[in-house]
Amino acid sequence: MMNSYMKPTPVSKKFFTPGVIVLVVLAINGLTFLFARLVFGIGSVTNLNNQYPWGIWIGIDVAAGVALAAGGFTTAALGHVIHRTHYQDIVRPALLTALLGYTFVALSVSMDIGRWYYIWHPLIMWNGTSALFEVGICVMIYMTVLYIEFLPIITERFINHVHLRGILSTLNRPVEKMLLLLDRGLSKVMFVFIILGVVLSTLHQSSLGTLMIIAGPKMHPLWQTPVLPLLFLLSAISVGFPMVIFESILASRSFGLKPEMKILSSLGTMVAPILGVYLAFKIGDMFIRETFVYLTEFNTASVMFVIEVLFGVIIPLRMFLSKEVLKSPLWLFIASSLVIFGVLLNRINNFVTAYTPPYSFGSYFPSIGEISVTIGFASLLILLYRIIVLNFPIISLPDKHYTPHTKFAIKGSEQ
Repeated sequence: MMNSYMKPTPVSKKFFTPGVIVLVVLAINGLTFLFARLVFGIGSVTNLNNQYPWGIWIGIDVAAGVALAAGGFTTAALGHVIHRTHYQDIVRPALLTALLGYTFVALSVSMDIGRWYYIWHPLIMWNGTSALFEVGICVMIYMTVLYIEFLPIITERFINHVHLRGILSTLNRPVEKMLLLLDRGLSKVMFVFIILGVVLSTLHQSSLGTLMIIAGPKMHPLWQTPVLPLLFLLSAISVGFPMVIFESILASRSFGLKPEMKILSSLGTMVAPILGVYLAFKIGDMFIRETFVYLTEFNTASVMFVIEVLFGVIIPLRMFLSKEVLKSPLWLFIASSLVIFGVLLNRINNFVTAYTPPYSFGSYFPSIGEISVTIGFASLLILLYRIIVLNFPIISLPDKHYTPHTKFAIKGSEQ
């Protein structure tokens, strides 16, 4: 084929579409409630109180957000650490998704604490015995690592394309040299940041589970277990590749591109074994602790647990074992969506459904403001993803300048 060589390239599509306009409206609505929270306090927007100190801003925006951003470290491990180079085309989109995801996780944490302007305290007030400190410091360091990993994409975009005008034109050559120097320096040390990113991710993904172990009897026995850190880590790893598949197919549809089914199908073959390991530990732990007896009770906890395991693990596990599913973009998208739904519901169950204060005078249900901010953050994330993809080399497209005669030249330059 004449254009079989793929190269990360900015996508040439218009920004505004009917769907984008809807996202803009949702984002503005969420930012409006967010402004009210900053001005009038957290109690003016949320239904949080002394009995329920956290809600969906922690359960969804933070805990689920961190898990769903796991595609960044799983694909980094696959493409760079294990050196599966044929997966390189999906590494940059996964990196961008993780970067935006962790950025909004940090913003969500800031908005959830009462005095949001003290978010910087963990940087200087260290408490090595605190699980929450470990989560906070790891997320901050990993977010910094993600931005460093993204720098080569910025240098690639602007090298030989610095065209400042007017009085700023004198800066063209210095900026160009700075970009070249930064690019060369990063190419020599990037492997350190990639490995650091993978290690940091495993630490705070599991430590989120440690937070709920501390809750003790406040959590329902269906979710309260000593191996909760391991389950959190395994569930984050299991949703990494489905999240990449979900994002890739959705982006292809949005930009009118053909999905890379060869890569996505191959990626899908790895999901079932990982889900199988996660399911084995989850069910095994249930039988060891004999908490399956709680499933005989018909209540919110038992119903939510069954939905989480059945639709979020068992059904997609069976789907990813099917060759027909792996060959179909639609079914692959549905199977990946179910895994994402399962992990999202798992975090909601752990942080909201399973949590019952010892002296509760009522139940918690998110306010319109909480829901609006959560939807607004998600909408803003998608909008930023679209802006960056339209302006930076993220998605791999056929190289227009590639011909079979340049094949050997390309290979020679890579050696």
